[in-house]
Amino acid sequence: MNYSLGLIGYPIQHSLSPWIHERFFKKTSTAGTYRLIEISSNVSFTEEMTRLKAEGLNGFNVTVPYKEKIIPFLDKMDENAKVMGAVNTVVNENGQWIGYNTDGTGYVRSLQSKYPKLLKEKKTRLLLIGAGGAARGIYYSLIKAGFQNVDIANRTIKSAENIKNLKEGTIHTNILSLDEAQQQLHLYDVIIQTTSVGMKPNQHMSIIQLTNLKTDCIASDIVYQPLQTEFLKQGEAQRAHLHYGHTMLLYQAQAAFEIWTGIKPSTDGMDLELMNKLRGNE
Repeated sequence: MNYSLGLIGYPIQHSLSPWIHERFFKKTSTAGTYRLIEISSNVSFTEEMTRLKAEGLNGFNVTVPYKEKIIPFLDKMDENAKVMGAVNTVVNENGQWIGYNTDGTGYVRSLQSKYPKLLKEKKTRLLLIGAGGAARGIYYSLIKAGFQNVDIANRTIKSAENIKNLKEGTIHTNILSLDEAQQQLHLYDVIIQTTSVGMKPNQHMSIIQLTNLKTDCIASDIVYQPLQTEFLKQGEAQRAHLHYGHTMLLYQAQAAFEIWTGIKPSTDGMDLELMNKLRGNE
């Protein structure tokens, strides 16, 4: 089979998704193409979706600003996408568009790939900073993966409470202000920055100051432009283990490729390759 895949969004000309999926095609000896389908805000999204459906693509990724706007054009959504209220992957099954969200799954895969012993430690305490769409997806995927202690810190407590409502069973979640979180950083094994704070062109900003970290703490940032965010620089100064944002990008793409083809491609070597590509763009 020759797969026809792509990415819709705006703007997306600098997306690394084509490079990632072309590598997956080669690694799995799968025939296919992956192209950018840029849809500007001054055209009819409905007409573009009608045209795209007529093309018969096997699947496509969805990025901003269309992760929610795509939903009315889908025939079905998986449970993860329903909970997130956003879709980043669509597969064409016999003419029906089915929506998925692989962002949270990708994050957890990336974390467990770098730190495989984490889940085995039942007392692992994680802190999510932020309460937006990314935090929602990551929180849901962390508890689905079996993590039992996941706290959330955010400026707006109500937004964090809305995410906490996803918890089930014996999951333990505290809601903290950013000030409270900063005072309690020494309690956490993993601190995950899920906001856009620190992204270019505001790369000198950090939503929280990393001080008094626990020994062997992991500092994780989902931002990957720049690769070494201010948050991660502070973590490094505190001798934390670092987890870079580009790995989430890589593993959410792996999960999408698996949905489209039924094949889980190896990511061996791609972490470093992708890191070098990003450094070349800095």
